[in-house]
Amino acid sequence: MAINTNTTKRSRERDQATQKKIHALAEQIARKILAGRDPVLEIPTRTRSNTNWNKKRGILEMGDATSERPLFDLKTAKQFMQTMLHASTIKELIEAEKTSSLRGVFYKAKHTVAGTKENTFDTQDESDPILEDLEVSLGALREELHVFAENRGAMVGNITLIDKGDQIDCRRMGSGGYALPSIVEPDVIQFGKCEAKFVLHVEKGTVWNRFNEDRFWEKHNCILTHGAGQPPRGCRRLLQRLNKELGLPIICVLDADPWGHYIYSVIKQGSISLAFESTRLAIPDAKFLGIRAKDYKECDLGDAVKIDLTENDIKRAKEIAAYPWFEGHKGWQKEIDLLLKNGFKMEVESLITKDISYVTEQYVPQRLKAKDWLD
Repeated sequence: MAINTNTTKRSRERDQATQKKIHALAEQIARKILAGRDPVLEIPTRTRSNTNWNKKRGILEMGDATSERPLFDLKTAKQFMQTMLHASTIKELIEAEKTSSLRGVFYKAKHTVAGTKENTFDTQDESDPILEDLEVSLGALREELHVFAENRGAMVGNITLIDKGDQIDCRRMGSGGYALPSIVEPDVIQFGKCEAKFVLHVEKGTVWNRFNEDRFWEKHNCILTHGAGQPPRGCRRLLQRLNKELGLPIICVLDADPWGHYIYSVIKQGSISLAFESTRLAIPDAKFLGIRAKDYKECDLGDAVKIDLTENDIKRAKEIAAYPWFEGHKGWQKEIDLLLKNGFKMEVESLITKDISYVTEQYVPQRLKAKDWLD
């Protein structure tokens, strides 16, 4: 099955629109220079103070605040130059109809400025945020900039995908599963036959391996995914598409600790740094099945599963409890309060102390049947 003509047309129209935005940015700078004014870039601020909680929509949204990035200011001159370098690279990628990795874009722009010992970029940690600045400044997604991240995460289950014209039967992916790509937009990934009733998203590949080996997805007619910890954009976007386009509930199995709670929060409401993409990434009706603070007693677990909370864990748990979307939620307040009272956290893998397949054969099936989850 090939990608249809309409999909290809949409992709080309998208590229043309992105090119126009880049040209407009360059023309804006050129006009200021020709008019004898200092060239300045206006960059939307990606901070917590410029992030708003839209309770009605159930997602985080970016505010209107911006910061100036003038060329003739020692504090911002380098960032100005870096922004324009990356804009030039993106223009070249679109014209060549090619994509590049985040790492590739970093190296494309990295060089020593003539007559100096100063590098345009020293590390990729400098490069990636500049690309995000360009995304939000241009109002264009990273995929529209022809930039992709390293593949992270896997998927298996009762669904067929079309990936750049290739038919992928996720029922026949062996022990490794289908590697989730960074770019999963409709012009790249289309959904074929789907029999699954829900998606079970687990935190780590180690847990995913247990579910896959036990063929949980086959027994319970679902799709099984993981995002290798904090799920990357490609994983979150695919989950959102499965939820919005196919109507599949997204049910999460994560660790009983502040990090697991944060991962769920990001999947559900979006993240502060990527609030400008929440409409495309957030899944407001995602559910947190476990594991839970109450499971130490309910599942009759031994002391071996306990991992003492650190001071940083305690601080982070209190911060998460104060998030607007958790602050008024009795279930989440009770969950975090019990975590703090327990004084310890637990990993999903700890359930193996009951039995090697306890999590797949008893814990998750029982919770699903009882609809015992937090949302």
